[in-house]
Amino acid sequence: MHELTKTAPSQRPDLHVATEGEFKGWQTWIRDSFENHIGPFWHRLETDGSVRCAFRVEKKHLNGSGNVHGGCFMAFADYCLFAIGRNALNSRGVTVNFACEFLDAGQEGDLIECTGEVTRAGGSLIFLRGQMASGERRLFTFSGTIKRVKRKPLSQPNA
Repeated sequence: MHELTKTAPSQRPDLHVATEGEFKGWQTWIRDSFENHIGPFWHRLETDGSVRCAFRVEKKHLNGSGNVHGGCFMAFADYCLFAIGRNALNSRGVTVNFACEFLDAGQEGDLIECTGEVTRAGGSLIFLRGQMASGERRLFTFSGTIKRVKRKPLSQPNA
């Protein structure tokens, strides 16, 4: 995937922009090995200031019944929490709460898109909600809470 992306200008080095294909111009983070393995997941800023996330369903995303695996939906929703909350977060964070509802199945080839909103951002917690759809079909709704965390200083050898 990284051969199809470049580092986003004036951004963190782990934020990449697709340079070709269906998601040309969309962004993804490359720091998370698990997301890299099951993705790619993408996000972009819309003209109204909202964030849209998306991925195209491949065979690797399916369960034994031929539908998108519930764990895939949940992992994508967690990615979406951070994309949607990125401006409110403005630092590192961890998911401390997550709730979801499975509404319909996704199929191979579907474009799954997610939109959402920050419902409240306090001193250390950010509350969010979102929904996934394929076209007009609502597939999944979720809510979650991200906790801001401070970056731990690197330990000094022989300190």
